[in-house]
Amino acid sequence: MKLVKELSTAAIAILVFTVVLGVAYPLVMTGIAQVAFPSKADGSQVKVGGRIVGSRLIGKAFTLRSGRPDPRYFQPRPSQTDYSATASAFSNRGPNSAVARFFYRDQLAAYVALEGRYDPGLTRAKVPVDGVTTSASGVDPHISKANAAIQAHRIAAVRQLPLDRVDKLIADNTDGRFLGVIGEPGVNVLELNLALDKEAPAR
Repeated sequence: MKLVKELSTAAIAILVFTVVLGVAYPLVMTGIAQVAFPSKADGSQVKVGGRIVGSRLIGKAFTLRSGRPDPRYFQPRPSQTDYSATASAFSNRGPNSAVARFFYRDQLAAYVALEGRYDPGLTRAKVPVDGVTTSASGVDPHISKANAAIQAHRIAAVRQLPLDRVDKLIADNTDGRFLGVIGEPGVNVLELNLALDKEAPAR
């Protein structure tokens, strides 16, 4: 009889905590988030003409149908997961890894090949780290200001815009340090490209 009572008590406790913590609490938190922070609660989605084109928190590739980088757009940093938010991961390549050496060699060559024709002074030594390395998450939506400044030469030439106008767009879409002291300023690639399309629609 005692055993039955203990089992009943345990079963009731499990049921109560499941309902409270597994159903009620998530619903309450979701409701509060939807009221207080509706955009962030929905994943900071970015919409154009009512259509979702991405999230300001997740990197996105801008490519041609061939899969090659689209020269009309700023390019994000490389991704280990092809910018998939469902498979966020880092590369786990160590400093002594032969795979890492070949990967960075190829990324560096591709970066210089894409940007070099528009920026004759660009050398491999001047390529920013984030131009060839993946982020810890694989979906970093930002690139460094140095990376954006190099790409600005290509954008100005392809879009037929003054370089200083492209630089202004970069500045307008640069996020500062968290709390003013943590991390480095970063340029949000998706928002920058959308601003670029408004300034000079891609043809």
